[in-house]
Amino acid sequence: MTKKSRSPLSRTLDSLKLILLSALLVLAACSAKKEPADTVFFNGKIVTVDSAFTIAQAVAIKGDRFLTVGADEEILAHVGAQTRKVDLQGRTVIPGLIEAHAHPETAALSELEEPLPNPRTVGQLLEWIRQQAAAKPEGEWIIHSKFFATRLKELRPPTLAELDAVAPDHPVFLDGSFGGTINSAAMRASGITEKTKHPGLLRSAKTGKLNGKIRYNAFHLLKKPGERKLSSEEYAQALKKMFSLYNRVGFTSFTSGALLPEETEIYYYMKERGMLTIRACLNIQVPFPFKEMSLDEIRREVAALGESTGSGDEWLRIGALKTLMDGGILTGTAYLREPWGPKAREIFGVVDPGYRGIPAATAEQFARLVQAGAEAGWKMAAHATGGGATDLILDAYEIVNQNLAIRPLRFSIIHGNFYNKQAIQRCRTLGVIADSQPAWFYKDADAMYYILGKKRVLTFHPYLSLIKAGVTVSAGSDHMVILDDKESINPYSPWLAMWTMVTRQTERSPIIAPEEALTRKEALQCYTINNAYSTFEEDIKGSIEPGKLADMVVLEHDLLTCPVQQLRDMKVIMTIVGGNVVYEM
Repeated sequence: MTKKSRSPLSRTLDSLKLILLSALLVLAACSAKKEPADTVFFNGKIVTVDSAFTIAQAVAIKGDRFLTVGADEEILAHVGAQTRKVDLQGRTVIPGLIEAHAHPETAALSELEEPLPNPRTVGQLLEWIRQQAAAKPEGEWIIHSKFFATRLKELRPPTLAELDAVAPDHPVFLDGSFGGTINSAAMRASGITEKTKHPGLLRSAKTGKLNGKIRYNAFHLLKKPGERKLSSEEYAQALKKMFSLYNRVGFTSFTSGALLPEETEIYYYMKERGMLTIRACLNIQVPFPFKEMSLDEIRREVAALGESTGSGDEWLRIGALKTLMDGGILTGTAYLREPWGPKAREIFGVVDPGYRGIPAATAEQFARLVQAGAEAGWKMAAHATGGGATDLILDAYEIVNQNLAIRPLRFSIIHGNFYNKQAIQRCRTLGVIADSQPAWFYKDADAMYYILGKKRVLTFHPYLSLIKAGVTVSAGSDHMVILDDKESINPYSPWLAMWTMVTRQTERSPIIAPEEALTRKEALQCYTINNAYSTFEEDIKGSIEPGKLADMVVLEHDLLTCPVQQLRDMKVIMTIVGGNVVYEM
């Protein structure tokens, strides 16, 4: 029997099948050569935060590193027999968030004994003190370890009479870091009388008598009880809990604001025992009185520190050498460019009309420290909450830069707060990083508006002006007490912070200087690649790119497109550090 001839269409279809089969075989051969991943996340929106701000669909992880990132079909080719596949179901993935400035060491211990309140009114504060007085034995101290009166609705601390009324027999100390309030019982317990002469004990302008307001330079006069001594294991467990809460909001790295050299030991203890679920960079507080020392004396002290910026590894490393250049804006001790003004008398008890705050050192004194630190390879950083202190820091940096280029060392100003055009330009010229705390704007911008006026508040946290000028803005919280991310005295929620940077809205609702608002992309960069740059780690983290540490976060919503309120209240579905899940909802 003769074969029936086939139609041209059939032959064409056969040819196409052969071509398709050949293509599939080629793809299979290529796939066989792909390095198998440990985990593949696919069917999502991967916001890489690379230099092009690339958006991908999938990412593969091998060991503790990102293997590759790209389209689904490309990344799924890395699936092997042992590969874990995670369907993101359209969810958004971002790089692990980095907290630029926090104090988890105090925060972790702040509620070990009992919850610490975050009062919004004088009445709420007094009620807490009344309850404490009823529960504690007579004579026992009542201490709020981080209280800022300007965050109360009334924008004032309780009066001496109010404190005495609710706690006549209990010493009360409301500690605001650089200033505070005490009652008569605290004065009696500390041996402070009307005859005690100290510039840090403030007096009524009308009567000349002590009014209960105290500045940080007089804190040593208070005869407070000693702090509870914890074992290393107890302390480590408290920190581990704090870090789990950081993981819960998306943090995979953080920088500790300032530790004395011996205070870093707890981190080595935790690292040796595998207790860290977050990467730590530790700023070192200057442990010697540099102001009255010669340059050679400071050099010897710096050399005695041994390690310098960058020492350590990907889990635990040394950051900047840090000192203070003024007090705080919430206690009237920040060093401003101009006098504080009449509202400071009302709120902080300032009497001198020319009072600008309290500088901690001169530019020349600080410059000697900066010189010695820079010579030894330290990144230098200094706390400044007022514009005058910011200028002093920049003066010192400029002095040193005349003979030693500081740009490669990425010096920073911590807090800064008030950046005028001149300060912004100087930061740009010197390569100085603006280490900012966006939640301070949320909590404090309206109080600063009331106290200092519109003109000065226009220079308060001017994020967009800084970024437009080419200044790197890093973002953190200065978290110090209370475990909750939004109810902590300095909220550490990165979502509240990014929402604030985008909306410029404050806690009391006013929107201040909306022209300084950032895009969501810019806000995210401040919490990722900018913070990695600040610690010299932009080559290993801060973005999702092949070869970088596999630190990333899966989100409930798309932070780039979701309604703005969802940005503030963003939930984290999963946090991954080095390829390992450290938090999952």
